[in-house]
Amino acid sequence: MSEPCLIGIDWGTSSLRAYLLGQDASLLDSRAQPWGIQYTPDRDFARAYRLLLEDWLAQWPGLPAIASGMIGSRQGWCEVPYVDCPADASALAAAMVCLETGVGRLHLVPGVRQLGSRPNVLRGEETQVFGAIALKPELADDALLLLPGTHSKWVEVQYGRLQAFSTFMTGELFAVLRDHSILGRPALEAGAISDADTFIRGVQTARDSGSRGIADCLFGVRSLVLCNELQPNQSLEYLSGLLIGEELRSALGGTASASVPVLLGDPSLCARYRLAMESFDVQTAKPIKNPGTAGLWQIAEAAGLVKAKGVQGV
Repeated sequence: MSEPCLIGIDWGTSSLRAYLLGQDASLLDSRAQPWGIQYTPDRDFARAYRLLLEDWLAQWPGLPAIASGMIGSRQGWCEVPYVDCPADASALAAAMVCLETGVGRLHLVPGVRQLGSRPNVLRGEETQVFGAIALKPELADDALLLLPGTHSKWVEVQYGRLQAFSTFMTGELFAVLRDHSILGRPALEAGAISDADTFIRGVQTARDSGSRGIADCLFGVRSLVLCNELQPNQSLEYLSGLLIGEELRSALGGTASASVPVLLGDPSLCARYRLAMESFDVQTAKPIKNPGTAGLWQIAEAAGLVKAKGVQGV
């Protein structure tokens, strides 16, 4: 194994992942625990940190460590104030908070906020954004990045800075409607199945909803089943299509960027969004896998924690 240069940590709501990085952000080792901030035993973040990393820290004392995600939120280990956008990696590096953990220092990356009539925030996604720029430098001048998930983020990048962004609660809306509304019951009782055609049907219904949006389409998830025009086990695919289709209809109509969207995140979810975009005649760039470690390296480099030489894909 080559000599480690950095410990990079993604500490979110549901999981804790650590990466041992060598020169140029090359991945030497990794490990994970289900100790996200909502599930950290006894909310003892310092103990969880030591348990996960004590052998690395013992073998390489003084190795710099950097963490992004909800660990720096108000509900996390220590609240790190947001940086205002537009922001670059240097702005994030300058605003990091350094913690004494008992086994060395840990640098927490700030999130980014957007002020105005509709304030918005993100925390964790900024690291993926700057990782994507590091892996694909051509994105720095002008790019539109889509990070689908519980709270999907559409991020505009200009001149190497996170310029502006919007948030769509698509994943959370799906979970709430599936688990806590009458719309989810048929599929949960019948056993939901994957069905691309039904998913696209939902996407296209949202696409064609016009100025009304999907508020008066949602009940169709139930009425189509009752009228035998949709099988109960297909209904969640239709619901997913409606919600993702509405996100795309709104986001694509509201962005000033003419760039081809670049997807970041879980491959299966990115594939779902790419399929949905075909109904809008929108082509997407090839998804970028695992930009988070590259982003942690970029921020650490901007902070002087590691030497600048470049970034390798993971």
